[in-house]
Amino acid sequence: MSRLHKYSFHSIVSFLRDSLTGKENDYTSGSIRRSIFLLAVPMILEMMMESVFALVDIIFLSRVSVNAVATVGLTESVITLLYAVAMGLSMAATAVIARRVGERDLRSARQTAVQAIGLGIIVAVAVGVAGVLYPRQILSFMGGEPGLIEEGYRYTQIMIGGNITIFLLFLINAIFRGAGDASIAMWSLILSNILNIILDPVFIFGLGPVPAFGVEGAAIATTIGRGTAVLFQLWILFFGWSRIKLQVADLVFRGQVMWNLVRVSLGGIGQFLIGTSSWVVLMRIMSEFGSEVLAGYTISIRVMMFTMMPSWGMSNAAATLVGQNLGAGQPDRAEKSVWQTGKYNAVFMLTVSLVYLAFAPHIIGWFSADPEVIKYGSLSLQVVAAGYIFYAYGMVITQAFNGAGDTRTPTVINFFCFWLFQLPFAYLAAIVLQWGPVGVYAGITLAETLIAVIALIWFKKGHWKTVNV
Repeated sequence: MSRLHKYSFHSIVSFLRDSLTGKENDYTSGSIRRSIFLLAVPMILEMMMESVFALVDIIFLSRVSVNAVATVGLTESVITLLYAVAMGLSMAATAVIARRVGERDLRSARQTAVQAIGLGIIVAVAVGVAGVLYPRQILSFMGGEPGLIEEGYRYTQIMIGGNITIFLLFLINAIFRGAGDASIAMWSLILSNILNIILDPVFIFGLGPVPAFGVEGAAIATTIGRGTAVLFQLWILFFGWSRIKLQVADLVFRGQVMWNLVRVSLGGIGQFLIGTSSWVVLMRIMSEFGSEVLAGYTISIRVMMFTMMPSWGMSNAAATLVGQNLGAGQPDRAEKSVWQTGKYNAVFMLTVSLVYLAFAPHIIGWFSADPEVIKYGSLSLQVVAAGYIFYAYGMVITQAFNGAGDTRTPTVINFFCFWLFQLPFAYLAAIVLQWGPVGVYAGITLAETLIAVIALIWFKKGHWKTVNV
């Protein structure tokens, strides 16, 4: 009875209110369940908001053409390489800032935040130039047909050329997460999504004086939405209520702080480059089977990302808890937080997988009426979702390593499972053995399951508890 009373309806509502409003909390003491809840709720919503970008674009662009949807898939597969760098830097920023916050050293946390933003701007500008100059070549390299390239190259040009909005949105939200201010990151994504939902139909189909840009309009709307969110983030950093509140004195180059960030981020960048480059190769293999198969695969991946984002949100909560508790000298509490988060994540992912297995054709049918698109999209959804319960633990433990600053271990695991197993298996099954797209889907499921098993074994060894950042 006392347990039920402790987590009564009113207390849950109170937890929810605190998590969404960003009430300051100490995540190194008290109930671990409460800490997970307070961090995970806004992080889950943040991740879902990020995936809403993709779903909204697909919903509108499916009314334009199959090529429009396929263009998004090819472009996004290239942008995932950029995401790899952004996520690597973001993981380093979260790990280092969480550790400094756990040590109660907010001055060093601010300095780390400034150097992270500076690194992000440098990389984003370099990548943006390539995107502006070579959009047709990028789509051609990815196997796009001539008609697709001509219709979609401007989308690619704007998305990659304006990638600084993606980079800074990731990085600054990682700063907030490391500080434990997950609600601010959530509200940033809500703002950008509201703008994207409003602007997408305006720029894609045209409204009033705004002409119909087609697939290009989706890129314009997304870039404006993300750019506005970045301005909001910067305002919070300088004038808002975050634990990390920047001052003019912080805006200087600090070589040692930047190098520490680079050192920690290299493993994370390598980790995600390995993972995302494998997605690029998988997309290239899928392009061999035509635009309908490619469109179905793209839609299924967008749908899966929408439901995997809550899982990533819980995983990010584990990363923050690990970083702050290691900083506070409490490795056992950090480990317990990971196991508890993994259990909650497994329950969620199992539920989602059952829904996909039962209703995949209906779900894909919301986005396309083409029978071939529905056929291959639903098959992708079902085969990949079969391994969701393994992904649940794999994601949480991977982020726990990253939150501890041990980005090397997940990098090695990813290299083995993606490059040495997934890609050879997918090519052999899909092309050589002529399984077609099913070979790619099976490769994804088996590789992600293998990652989870290896990560679990390595996590139990406990080496991550002694990493210095």
